[in-house]
Amino acid sequence: MTRYTDPYLAGAGIGLVLVAAYLLVGQGLGASGAFASVAAALTAGVAGTARASASPAVAPYLPNGVASPLTDWLVWELAGVAIGAFVSAWRAGRLARTIERGAGVSAPARVMSAVTGGALMGVGAKFARGCTSGQALSGGALLSAGSWIFIVTAFAAGYAAAPLARRLWS
Repeated sequence: MTRYTDPYLAGAGIGLVLVAAYLLVGQGLGASGAFASVAAALTAGVAGTARASASPAVAPYLPNGVASPLTDWLVWELAGVAIGAFVSAWRAGRLARTIERGAGVSAPARVMSAVTGGALMGVGAKFARGCTSGQALSGGALLSAGSWIFIVTAFAAGYAAAPLARRLWS
């Protein structure tokens, strides 16, 4: 098994990708927009494009009334992230079907916790009008005060929750 990438090198790489996104596309990085585009296309497929276009929740993700997530560059970005993660894990010898969990947590409980946490993050991203990656990376790079408050708060909450998580994993 190979070593993990140096975190400072990875951080510099993410910064370069962020700069490239602004230069090439004129937008920052994020993930929730991709999910919203797919949800809008599914909504238009089920309820009809006219009805979906009238919905304030999904209308912004239907450019010119077209229900195709393939026109949203964030969908392609997220696909690239998934493919890159797969290739990286494969090349590092870490590709395996497993549920990583602590000794005190059953596999079903771990999956349920992950699904619940993901759903809560999705709801939070909708309320915040963006995901944590977009808020921290793109907003932070633009020196947005709200983004920096978010970053500090998120890290503080992570440090505060770490002892509880550590007990579950040991």
